[in-house]
Formats: sequence, structure tokens, C-alpha cells
Amino acid sequence: MFELLEKYLMGPMGKVATLRPVRAIVAAGMASIPLTIVGSAFLVLGVIPQAFPFLADIWAGSFDKFAALTLLAYKCSMGILSLYFALVFGYEYTKIYAEEEGLNLSPMNGGILAVFAFFMTIPELTWTDGAMTLVTGETTINGWTVGGDSLSRLSTSGLFTAILMSVLAVQLYRLCVKRKWVIKMPEAVPEGVSRSFTALVPAFVVAITVIFINGAFIFMGTDIYKVIAIPFAFVTNITNTLPGIIVIYLLVHALWIVGIHGANIVMGLVNPILLANMAANVDGASYAFAGEFTNAYVTIGGSGATLGLTLFIAFFAKSEQLKMLGKAAIGPALFNINEPIIFGMPVVYNPILAIPFMLAPIVSASIAFLAVDSGLVAKNIAQMPWPSPVGIGAFVGTGGDIKAGILAVICALVAFAIWFPFIKVYDAKLVKEEQGAA
Repeated sequence: MFELLEKYLMGPMGKVATLRPVRAIVAAGMASIPLTIVGSAFLVLGVIPQAFPFLADIWAGSFDKFAALTLLAYKCSMGILSLYFALVFGYEYTKIYAEEEGLNLSPMNGGILAVFAFFMTIPELTWTDGAMTLVTGETTINGWTVGGDSLSRLSTSGLFTAILMSVLAVQLYRLCVKRKWVIKMPEAVPEGVSRSFTALVPAFVVAITVIFINGAFIFMGTDIYKVIAIPFAFVTNITNTLPGIIVIYLLVHALWIVGIHGANIVMGLVNPILLANMAANVDGASYAFAGEFTNAYVTIGGSGATLGLTLFIAFFAKSEQLKMLGKAAIGPALFNINEPIIFGMPVVYNPILAIPFMLAPIVSASIAFLAVDSGLVAKNIAQMPWPSPVGIGAFVGTGGDIKAGILAVICALVAFAIWFPFIKVYDAKLVKEEQGAA
């Protein structure tokens, strides 16, 4: 099994993880976490009466009077998340090229050019009566459509457009610098000023390129934003199915088995979808796979859903090795951190533990997905810190649904039930080894 995983999974996914755009996406996702958590906290504060109706009158006379002001924290985080993604992605992507290719690239210029390229896709235009015309409608003013909590295309629905336009902008910037299509300043000019002028020609190149591409699509009755949305909508739809969920978590944990941090690779690519789904849920959608679904219901105790396992080996294992490991790992496990378990047992390259490590999270994810998708449990509308202990993250992330907290506990118990026979066998094996060494 391990040979197959190394040949057909470790190699290809290891290469994916090293790709520069993938590394930049992961960096942009990590940078957005503080904003999404803070914004979600204010959103949850606003929906508390939905979870606790007895507070409705108190809220109506206090918090609700200031909601228009306090919810700006949510609207200016999740509502314009694509803007932050474009800026950070452009910065990190440029920084990677500057460091690895030794090019005279300014990460800040790369971030600004990325935002510039992305913003050029936001206004809606049409070819009417032989001329380019800005679209105007009930919610669209001079091409700028207001929807949800901000400009509609600045929200999470524009994440993939932001990423691809940032890639285009940085690549054009890199091309100009490599080909020396830049304005050279005298050596006496400060470096900061010189780098600013270095971005002048690339800015023209980015503008002309985006105008040309977008113009061609507009002639065909669409635009860049709408075209990019088609394939990514297809990907989003696949991930929001039970088979898609199973594949995602199978990949995450199969990579872990061969020593690669599967969550960083796979979930780094999936997180934009989770964020977009969560934002859509706030506006009335019903996506089960949204927000911190993974840490709320699936990887409770860490990758492999090992919380129950950790508690068991700490207090009930017969192997001294496992007892000591379990007691040392309890603290981190309560906050969904389990590298001590993965590498200390070890789980990596362990044929006895590989099956439950992959199976437990898949079963937990399936139970949670079906429960939320069927409406038995509320959907995620708020981003919680991923280390939130079992039940708490699910409860708060759903806006206060007690059933979500119960579901998280059920998922943890089911995961342990899967682990139990395997850890008993492994515990007995270690006991024999310890007795033989005595």
C-alpha cells in the first residue's frame, strides 16, 4: 500500500505542493484567517438571539441599535475578501520569484498590480449599438454591482478571479523585468523610487493585456469574471457532494500516511471554496461544506480524528510507551493538534494504524455532511479558530446551534469506535515488544 501511495500520490501531490501559485494561495489563505475570524465574531454576536430567543428583547434594545455599525467588521472582512486575497497573493507570488530567481521584483508592486488587474474585471460592460457601454440596472451603477455586503464581485464569489488575475499580473511583471522592459533610473536615485518606476511599464502591460482579453469576451457577450466562474463553479459543485467530500479527506490523510502534511496541501486549495460557501450561507444558501467544517466535525483532535484515541492511550493503554505519549499529547489534542501522535506512535508508514487514520475522518465527515445537508443541523455561517475544542467550534460556527455541538461529539465518538480495535492490536504488539526487551 505504501509503495502505491508513494508512487501515485506522494510524487504528484508533492510536486503540486511545490508549485509557486499553490504556495502563494496557501499564504493568502493563512493571511486571511484573522480577518475572517474577527468578522465572523461580530456576525455571531448579531445572530445570538436566533440561538437564544429569550435574549431577543435585550438585543433589540441594545446591540441591534448599533448593528449597522458593528457589522462593518464583517462586511469589511468577508465582504471584500477577494481584495485581500489579490493583494496577499500578488505580494507572496512576487516574493517567491524574487527570492528563487534572483529578479529585481518588488513584492509590494506585485501585490498592487494584482489588485489592479483584478479590479479591472469588476465593472460590467456590454457591447451595445457599436460601442462599449457600462451596465446600469437596479443594483448596478455605471458597471459596479452592489450585492450582499459590498460590491458583489469583491466578495468571496470573486476569489478565483482574484487568484487568476493576480497570477496574470505577476507573470507579466516578471516578464517585463526579465526582458528589461523597464525604466532604468540613475544609480543615485533611491532604491524605493527606482523600484516604483520599474513597475511603470509592467502596469501598462497589465492594463493593455486585461483590456484586450476582457474586451474580446465582452464582444462575445460575457466577460473575464463570468468566464472564470464557469470552471470553478463546476469544481465547487463537486466538492459539495458526499463523494467529493470523501475524496478530499482521503487525499489529506493518504498524504499524511507517507509523511506529507496533507492538510496544508489539499485544504490550502479547498479553503477558498469553504470561505465562499460560508459567505453564501450568511446570505441564505445551504452549503454543508463551509467554514471550519473540517476542524468542527472531521479532524477532531487533529488529522485522523484522534481525540478519542489520545484519551484512550493516556488512561487505558497497557503499553508504557503509549501511556506516556498519550499523556503528553492530551493538551495539544484538545485543540486539534496531534503531530505528537502522528510522529510519536508513529502513524506515518504504520500498516496497523494507516486504515483507521484514513477511515475515521472519512466516516466523521460523511456523518456531518449528511446531517448538515439534510437540515438536521444548522450550516456554518461564521469562521472559528481551528484549534477550538470539540463541540465549541461547531456550536459557535453555526451561530449557536446546540445540535451542531452534539453532532461534533457524535463524530468524535464514531471516530474513536473505528480506532478502538486497531489501537488495541497495536497496544498489545507494543506490550510484547516491551516485555521482550525487559
